[in-house]
Amino acid sequence: MKAGYIRAALAAVALTSAMVGTANAAGCMKGAVVGGVAGHYAGHHAVVGAVGGCLVGRHMAKKHAEEQAAQRQQAKMR
Repeated sequence: MKAGYIRAALAAVALTSAMVGTANAAGCMKGAVVGGVAGHYAGHHAVVGAVGGCLVGRHMAKKHAEEQAAQRQQAKMR
């Protein structure tokens, strides 16, 4: 039964990664792994955790990229 959850989580991650850009894909993959593990230990909800982790990871990666772009823009203005 655990193998089924892992396969479903990997399929969800692969599908989500295919729909997002490469910058967000890295955040999705990292978040999905962490979320899947956390979900598994929090009541065998690995798939839900992986999807949630992917969404959070994408958000954090996008936020980080925006912060870096703002820092580069500020460095150009000096």
